[in-house]
Amino acid sequence: MTWHETERAWLADTLRATPFDAPTLCAGWQARHLAAHLVLRERAPRAGVGAVGTAATRGPEAAVQRLAEDVDGPAAYAALVDAFAAPPARWSPLSWAGDAVNASEYFIHTEDLRRGAGPVPPRDLPDGLRDLLWRQLLRMAPVRLRRLGPGLVLVRPDDVRSAVHRARAGHGTVVARGDVGELVLAVSGRLQAADVRLEGAPADVAAVRELLTGP
Repeated sequence: MTWHETERAWLADTLRATPFDAPTLCAGWQARHLAAHLVLRERAPRAGVGAVGTAATRGPEAAVQRLAEDVDGPAAYAALVDAFAAPPARWSPLSWAGDAVNASEYFIHTEDLRRGAGPVPPRDLPDGLRDLLWRQLLRMAPVRLRRLGPGLVLVRPDDVRSAVHRARAGHGTVVARGDVGELVLAVSGRLQAADVRLEGAPADVAAVRELLTGP
C-alpha cells in the first residue's frame, strides 16, 4: 500500500473510534464536520477543499455544515465515514493525486480527531512516512509562513534541519524543535496541540506562535 492509502485507513479507523459529536482541532467542528469535509473533498471538490478551520469561502463552509447537520446520530455518522473509507471515484482528481496531495492531509486530520479533546501520546510513525511528511513539510512551510516577520528553522530530533523562512528586516530567526509529525501540525496552524519547542527572541517567538496557533 502507498502511504496515502495507509493514512486513509488509519484516518477512517480513527473516525470510527471517535463519537460523531466529539470536538476536533478544527475550530467549531465536531468529528461529523470533519467527516463531511473529507467526503466533499473527494466527491465535490469545490465544496470540500479549503474549508478546514476557516470560513475563507462561504460555499465550502456552508456545504460542510449542511452535510454535517444531516448526521444526527451514530448510524448516519457511520455511513458518512464508510463513504470516506472507500477510495474516490476515478473521475475525482484525488483518485490519482496520491501521496503528494493526500498523505499529509490525512495525517493532519487524524491528529485533529485524536487531539480534539486534549493531549494524547504522538503516533509512532514508520520511517518512510516520516520522511515523506518531512519532504512535504518543506514544500508547505514557505507558503504557510510567507507573511511571517521572523525567520523559521525547523529541527528534527536527529538534528536534521531546514531554514524554511527568511527573516524580514527588524526580525530575528526562531528555531522550532520537534518530531516530524509535531512540526507538520505546528506549521499547519495547530501549534497549540503540537509538542514543539520554540527558541528565539521573545517578540519573534510570540509572532511565530500567533501565526501558527489556531483559534
